Amino acid sequence: MTPGGMNPEPQTFLRPGAASRFHAQPPRRRPRGMFLLPSTFTAVNIAAGFFAITQSLEGSASQPHHFDYAALAIGLAIPFDALDGRIARLTNTESEFGRELDSLADVITFGVAPSILAFAWGFRSLPSAMPHELRLKLVQFGAFVCFLFLLCGASRLARFNISVNPIPKNPGRPGRKYFVGMPIPAAAGLVVAVVHGFIGLPIFTWWLAIIWGLLVGFIGFLMVSTWRFWSGKEINLTGRQPFRWIVLLGVSIYLLVFFSRVVLLILAFVYMFSGVIARLAYSWRRHHPPSRNPLPSSQGPVG
Repeated sequence: MTPGGMNPEPQTFLRPGAASRFHAQPPRRRPRGMFLLPSTFTAVNIAAGFFAITQSLEGSASQPHHFDYAALAIGLAIPFDALDGRIARLTNTESEFGRELDSLADVITFGVAPSILAFAWGFRSLPSAMPHELRLKLVQFGAFVCFLFLLCGASRLARFNISVNPIPKNPGRPGRKYFVGMPIPAAAGLVVAVVHGFIGLPIFTWWLAIIWGLLVGFIGFLMVSTWRFWSGKEINLTGRQPFRWIVLLGVSIYLLVFFSRVVLLILAFVYMFSGVIARLAYSWRRHHPPSRNPLPSSQGPVG
């Protein structure tokens, strides 16, 4: 008992340094280099696009390997574009600067570079032995179509930047995330898959040039469409059972390294037609709903 008649408060003795455990630790500041990591991948993306542009300008019918190098550079930029955003989210280093830089990089690498490649490979390199007037009209047609491809790609990126939870015109399975319109890396991938499939050898006939122009224009339309395309965002390599995705990734890398010309063409066209078929199937179901047969009457004959 104390002189005032009160029981004394029990005293707690802590070891030196133990009291610090009861205080909230201030959040650790990330090293500045962590913020540069996603931007480094974006810089590689821009470098690949610039290299592809220079190679497209150097390519010709006598030196088709430059076109092939340009296609490979754009194709290699696609995984870097996919990784920079994921790395920024994993390291919690997302920023407005990074998002704007990534968007500008996409315009250069997947907009400007493939449009120049499509024009140089498909129209500028047409043989000079072709009738002059016909060749001039094809070159003008190609320049217009390739510009439309670039314009559609830039518009697709602008729409993506301002959209919040966009919904495609033909919704898919509930709970799955889809792209609204073909993403610009996939559109660029389709262009480079065709060029790489031809080993860089440019188009040499007028009818192939027309088909190429129609394909490039159709790809541009798909980018600004509101059709759904698979996003692949349900792939999770950090889950509890990522083994199947790792095996699939390993097989894909093997096929791309040793059979790139055929595999890239198949993947690019399958992805494009997946969006087209999904839209056509949705329109068919909407205009041809399943017929509902009336239920048979449960009442027996009246006697």
